[in-house]
Amino acid sequence: MNKLILGRYLPGDSLIYKLDPRGKFLITFYFIGIVFLANNVLSYGFLLLFVLFAVYLSKINLGFFLKGLRPMFWLILFTVLLQMFFTPSNDPLWSFGILTLSKEGMIISAYIFVRFVLIIFVSTLLTLTTTPIEISDSIESILKPLKAIKFPVTQVALMLSIALRFVPLLIDETTKIMDAQRARGVDFGEGGLIKRIKSFVPILIPLFVSSFSIAYDLAIAMESRGYKDGEGRSKYRILKWEKRDTVAAIVMILITIILLMIRSY
Repeated sequence: MNKLILGRYLPGDSLIYKLDPRGKFLITFYFIGIVFLANNVLSYGFLLLFVLFAVYLSKINLGFFLKGLRPMFWLILFTVLLQMFFTPSNDPLWSFGILTLSKEGMIISAYIFVRFVLIIFVSTLLTLTTTPIEISDSIESILKPLKAIKFPVTQVALMLSIALRFVPLLIDETTKIMDAQRARGVDFGEGGLIKRIKSFVPILIPLFVSSFSIAYDLAIAMESRGYKDGEGRSKYRILKWEKRDTVAAIVMILITIILLMIRSY
């Protein structure tokens, strides 16, 4: 469980790190959107090459991303098998009851797998190369026009930033608690499904206590620094859009155009 890297920040000094966080945030969600435009091997291969090139530019070891896929393995496997054996076909290769294995099902399941990899990789790349403060500031800047309708932009940006960073903290706390239980002789993989579920019950109470403790410490730290609601506060780091950010936006437009061209093949 401590292999989860989504939500963590890894210090670095590559080109991806230097991009404006607002641009990275928008590009990430834009890319996740255009992933669903891919509909053949060529289009998915093109997007995969682009993501691998972005990982290369970040100078972060690819193995780091691959290890980060492990916690999502069962979700990916379940979704892939669901598509593989429940896709209707007029020419099945194998059939048993409601289960049907076909060429179409295997192709769709392969696409689903690549789609998962693309989305996880690009989302992880955002959090690995962007600090919590940068994420909060970028969300606040992007949602700034909503202040005209009294939308609590600052509070929402802070809430999303804290929630994102709480994920790895909770994973680490869960791992510590499970290690402590194992040291006392608890085997989480022993017995049937019901017994395994029951073995996780003793983890919940200390996890809740630990979560509230972390939240309380964070609240005390923010209060001791005079944090109110963010209104009227000055910024130590001013977000500045530069030429490289414009180039990144143009690249995404070109990626979209090329994708639309090759998806018809």
